Amino acid sequence: MTRPFRFGVVAPIGSDLAAWRDRVRRVADLGYSTLLMPDVPTWQPSLAPTLATAAAIADLRVGSWVYAAALRDPSSIAWEAHSLSVLTEGRFEMGLGAGRPGIEVELGMPAVSPAERRRRMRQAVAALREYDGPDVWTPVIMAVSGPKSQELALEVADGVTFVLPADDDRAETTRRVREFGGSRDIELAQHVAAVGDGAAPFMAAPGLDTAALRAADSLVILPDDPAAAAEEVQRRREEIGFSYFVIGADFAETLAPMVAMLAGQ
Repeated sequence: MTRPFRFGVVAPIGSDLAAWRDRVRRVADLGYSTLLMPDVPTWQPSLAPTLATAAAIADLRVGSWVYAAALRDPSSIAWEAHSLSVLTEGRFEMGLGAGRPGIEVELGMPAVSPAERRRRMRQAVAALREYDGPDVWTPVIMAVSGPKSQELALEVADGVTFVLPADDDRAETTRRVREFGGSRDIELAQHVAAVGDGAAPFMAAPGLDTAALRAADSLVILPDDPAAAAEEVQRRREEIGFSYFVIGADFAETLAPMVAMLAGQ
């Protein structure tokens, strides 16, 4: 089964709140389906009020990219996600992941093991389903890396995004995704950290070398030419199965012609 394309934008808030509001409206006008926010305490406003504000500004889906299990209580994640589903009338999707290694220690919190992170992720989804009850369904997109998190996603998630090392080439990424098997129909999302010669804030490691990414045929980068980008994402859907592509807000205008060509196809 070939899923239709979706395109999302990670839009962190800078120092100018009015400019961010304008960006939210512009992202909607350009045809993107979803506006997403990173979960980085002390760097950004809290996810829930920010996403509720975005949903009130424009007719967009909104989502977390992604809640970090290392930083949060599972029940708190679930209650917040369910509340956003209700307040946005079904336009919220919960991105959920383990969290960047060491992020909790950087923020002065106790270290959390990989096993504990996965346990929290499982508990968060289970609690969300209880809060949703029979009348609400909050989609869950889980960020996965190793086999244990992939097994969890196959069990409880509606979609997955693969945490891809920047130096993985196309063949390695294809192998990694194809090994993610199962009988369930799960949406495959692609986190795009760079476009052309630029890297997206909150989506790429500092000092990301875009020339090296292209030389390695990495899939964490897209061309900045919209026609070439459209050809590339079509290839990725055909050969690997990716249908949901998430880019940084700085590139929303650049790739808008690609979105116009492909969204919903």
